[in-house]
Amino acid sequence: MSFLKGGVDLPDSERSPLPEDEQAVLEKLAKKTVEKRMSVPAIIFLESVKPLNFIGSQFMVFFEPIVQSVFNFKDYNTLRSALEKRETIEILITKIEAYDAVAMKKEKRIRQFMKQEKKKWKWYQRYLGLFTPKVKIPDEILNDSPDLKDES
Repeated sequence: MSFLKGGVDLPDSERSPLPEDEQAVLEKLAKKTVEKRMSVPAIIFLESVKPLNFIGSQFMVFFEPIVQSVFNFKDYNTLRSALEKRETIEILITKIEAYDAVAMKKEKRIRQFMKQEKKKWKWYQRYLGLFTPKVKIPDEILNDSPDLKDES
């Protein structure tokens, strides 16, 4: 005897809960958030409004005519349809955290490189900041980031 009319199935771990176009919009949103260095405020906001994601998607329907002039309409509709699903917010938070981890590792490598470079400078360049040489950061430091396609 079941109190539920429909069966309760566990989510399929092999199948993605979101279609490809919604995944792409969430990827783009996560990359922009990390690029603007707003990952911590975004995660705090998303965690606080996680129970209200469906209401938020309905607000997006209400504000669609205003936002239509600013954003790409197809991406806006795709994001709105993705927000109607409960697991979307958690997927977006996971993507932001993954891209933020990569950005932090890259920033750490750049800081280590600059620390080694500054050891070669003269005292007045290091401490006074006078006549500092131009430093070109090598491409292997800038582009040595793992691909996130495998993780998500």
